[in-house]
Amino acid sequence: IMYLIFGIWSGMLGMSMSFIIRIELMNLNNNFNNNMIYYMMITIHAFIMIFFMTMPIIIGSLGNWLLPLMLSSSDLMFPRLNNFSFWLLLPSLMLMILNLFVNNNINTGWTLYPPLINQNLITLNFIIFSLHLNGLSSIFSSINFLSSIFIINN
Repeated sequence: IMYLIFGIWSGMLGMSMSFIIRIELMNLNNNFNNNMIYYMMITIHAFIMIFFMTMPIIIGSLGNWLLPLMLSSSDLMFPRLNNFSFWLLLPSLMLMILNLFVNNNINTGWTLYPPLINQNLITLNFIIFSLHLNGLSSIFSSINFLSSIFIINN
């Protein structure tokens, strides 16, 4: 259930960021007055919608909670690995938001990686470590999901 609540909250946050981006695109005058903030908003919007909404809802809540419940294997619903993978998402989101408040943001537009040499080292570390925590969370959730399916089949 934690995954579902976190995914819905992230979806609302991402949807509000999407509205802000669309308002910026519709106006002739720039609301942000700074392309760096606009590009950072686009990058964080993509990360939030992919890593904090889609993956926790599909892998975390539906795969690790709903599937064992539907197969009457309720003892597989809340293993420790699933909880550990959930709690990796919160520091990852904090690092990504903290990146907004540091002087030079990662601002390559639609992608994160191409001109890494031009970026500030601190913000680069924040964003890359955030993505690694997200990846680790997804790997743990996937391992938990696959082991649940394996246990159910046996």
